[in-house]
Amino acid sequence: MFITIMILIVAIALLSRDRNVSISPNLYLRISTLLLLYTGALTLNAFYIQSIGSGIGIYSGFFQITLFTQLFDIVIVLTGSVILIAWPLKNHKFIENNLNEKGKKILSINNYRIKYTIIILISTLGSLLLISSSNLITLYLSLELQSFGVYILASLYRHSESAISAGLKYFLLGSLASCIILLGCGLIYSFTGLTNLDSIYSMISVIDNNNILLGFSLGLILIFIGLLFKIAAAPLHNWAPDVYADSATIITTWLTIMPKISIFLILFEIQTHINLIENINIILELNPLNNIINNNTLSFNNSYLWSKNLLLISSLLSLLIGTILGLAQNKIKRLLAYSTISHVGFILLALAINSEQSIEALIFYIIQYTITNLNTFLIIILFGYIIKNSFRDLIQSIMVEDETGTENDINYISELKGQFFLNPILSITLTICLFSMAGIPPLIGFFSKQFVLYSAIQNGYYFMSIIAIIVSIISASYYLKIIKILFTEEENTSKYSEKELKIINNLNSKSEIEISSTNSFIISTLTLSILLFVLKPSILLNSTTILSLSLFYF
Repeated sequence: MFITIMILIVAIALLSRDRNVSISPNLYLRISTLLLLYTGALTLNAFYIQSIGSGIGIYSGFFQITLFTQLFDIVIVLTGSVILIAWPLKNHKFIENNLNEKGKKILSINNYRIKYTIIILISTLGSLLLISSSNLITLYLSLELQSFGVYILASLYRHSESAISAGLKYFLLGSLASCIILLGCGLIYSFTGLTNLDSIYSMISVIDNNNILLGFSLGLILIFIGLLFKIAAAPLHNWAPDVYADSATIITTWLTIMPKISIFLILFEIQTHINLIENINIILELNPLNNIINNNTLSFNNSYLWSKNLLLISSLLSLLIGTILGLAQNKIKRLLAYSTISHVGFILLALAINSEQSIEALIFYIIQYTITNLNTFLIIILFGYIIKNSFRDLIQSIMVEDETGTENDINYISELKGQFFLNPILSITLTICLFSMAGIPPLIGFFSKQFVLYSAIQNGYYFMSIIAIIVSIISASYYLKIIKILFTEEENTSKYSEKELKIINNLNSKSEIEISSTNSFIISTLTLSILLFVLKPSILLNSTTILSLSLFYF
């Protein structure tokens, strides 16, 4: 990935010197997509290395490579490549033939797209490094490498005030979360004198100094708070609906999926190791010869309980806030933002339980969440292409200058009204995704929630299970609201003027938007995965079971 980024930067720099040579911005997107797929192929090939099963420390122990990290490396690069393929494509011939202020802006956006391709690769590299980090230094640097790219992507459309506002808000609040994480890392280092996570875990498991244990606990809580802030878990979620709604839809797709995967996994790694140390201390307490250790494990148990309770409280608030506030939304991206917060609540519940069944549910839920959210946003992007570039809207956009910079985005749910009668297949596909998010059987979303609830009930979390069931039922109502609008026929009472009809005749054989058949293939594949999971569940379930068993018993 690093070599790829360097080569692309040099290529762009050399081409920018020669004004007579130009490469289509879409070509950069396709090249970056192929490079991400090649990275995934190299990662898959590494599965044949037998020693990876027990983990390999590289770069003096700064990174730890395991089968678990390798699997999610593949998930991240595949997801990133799909999002790159779905990037908006413009018909340059149409724009040049109709050169106006709108055309100039679109060409400007296409020029920016070349540079933002590099930013996407850098952010992806940060995600890959983050999930393999085994040191406080690399953890923080990888997190910032990922975050800086996302901050810039949020303000992709520089001539849009809403996009600039989203990027600035994301940058300021994300920087605050980074400061909290850095403070937590500094506290742990100041009390332990170590930055390697494995060394810190080993030291904490045998230390008999309550001051060190207290400093470690405080630093750990600050790190957890900062990471929860970055994944928009309640009550640290206020920035997410505004940023998601004001960013372009293709960027919102990236924000809701890519950063969350890597941060969830690093939270999982930390919580799993803490749980392992806590279990070791419980075993030591059963041995009467270890009275000295027994008297000093209470402080660490308190830190374990603090982190667990913090995750449970955040899970509860995310479930309630993501569901209740989502009911009042009329903007589709804000509604999906609160839906994401609700899903974060389910993932945090599985993370807090930290048992064999909950680990399996966690892995399965993250993969399901990625597939369903990705497919939903890709469909909404296509709907934006279709609706915003219909003849009437195209005429209005040519006659009236659009200053939003996101003219192909759907903002309000009402814009989807009657789309079933115009685009039945795409509407049915979106309906399947929304039903899966609501947890309707036999779709894949139902099984992910079932696994989380089963692990919660099995471990005695009855109150959280009841709350999760109730909010799942309530959240189905705002998914059904979107479906109802899709299947409600709109009365077409508008009439075109003679001037509009002449423009329609001139534009009848032309189109500003080129929708790739690759997008249709990706949406079809993801939809079939959601719809037909019940027919062949062993493909995904066997891998999650093996991973959970190896992680839990290791």
